[in-house]
Amino acid sequence: MLDILIIGGGPIGLACGLAAQKAGFNFLIVEKGTLINSLYNYPSTMTFFSTSEKLEIGGVPFVTTHTKPNRADALEYYRRVALSNNLPLNLFEEVTGVKKTGDHYEISTTKATYEAKYVIVSTGFYDIAVNLDIPGEDLPKVKHYYQDPAFYTLQKVIVVGSSNSAIDVALETWRKGAEVTLVVRGSEISERVKYWVRPDIINRIKEGSIKAHFNSNLKAIRETEADIETPEGLITIPNDFVMAMTGYKPNFDFLKNIGIDLSDDGKFLPHYNKETMETNLNGLYLAGVVCGGMDTHLWFIENSRIHADMILDDIKRKQNRS
Repeated sequence: MLDILIIGGGPIGLACGLAAQKAGFNFLIVEKGTLINSLYNYPSTMTFFSTSEKLEIGGVPFVTTHTKPNRADALEYYRRVALSNNLPLNLFEEVTGVKKTGDHYEISTTKATYEAKYVIVSTGFYDIAVNLDIPGEDLPKVKHYYQDPAFYTLQKVIVVGSSNSAIDVALETWRKGAEVTLVVRGSEISERVKYWVRPDIINRIKEGSIKAHFNSNLKAIRETEADIETPEGLITIPNDFVMAMTGYKPNFDFLKNIGIDLSDDGKFLPHYNKETMETNLNGLYLAGVVCGGMDTHLWFIENSRIHADMILDDIKRKQNRS
């Protein structure tokens, strides 16, 4: 039997593994995709807001020549951390169920069944896109994930959203030769946009290089065009691709199915002890951005790294009492 099973092989899951290893526990990390799966699926051109030291885990230095690390830097850093510390990792193995049995948990996956005294859920929020819920959203030309801007050269691209991901997509595809129309629900570009990027998009809009519709919503998508509801009325424009950068959300069904209480106010905030990160289920913990429910701007790698030590401190206290 394992002491701890960690669900999720992202930065915070690895941080929990490092803390468990340091404490001498027998543990396993199970990840449904590749190592650092969410980061792997980030845009190839992505640059972090933070400096490298704020992304470090387990006290392992994150050395990079860039002031702010990019996706490739982060993938290499976390890979080296995992491999150099020989963290036990099962990749491409999805957890399908977690059930309390007596004094331990039984964890079912697509490949095996495990028993563990404690479970840490660190599954992030990048798996499920927030839908627009409009006609045509299921067309192949509608994308909720974005990899490389070169694909959109000479294409008419609608970008929905005004936060970092949407603005990056708008600027990068425009610079590769796309005709970009930005659809923003609010009255301005989000204040959360990276401080060195926000003036860029504002200036591109002012000069007319990127068309922007504020206080507007995408209403329908068809093969060669799309409808936008603007303050001046409904307009229809030619369109090749729609980049719906509308955000992502944790797998709430998974959390509910394993018995974690969620708030009923639409935010789906999971119940947990803010001092120990333990949920309403004894011995089952949450770590990382999954703790924020629908508020995906609440937790990041930078401020949730501490969850690993908080959880392991509580597990050690429980072990000492027993």
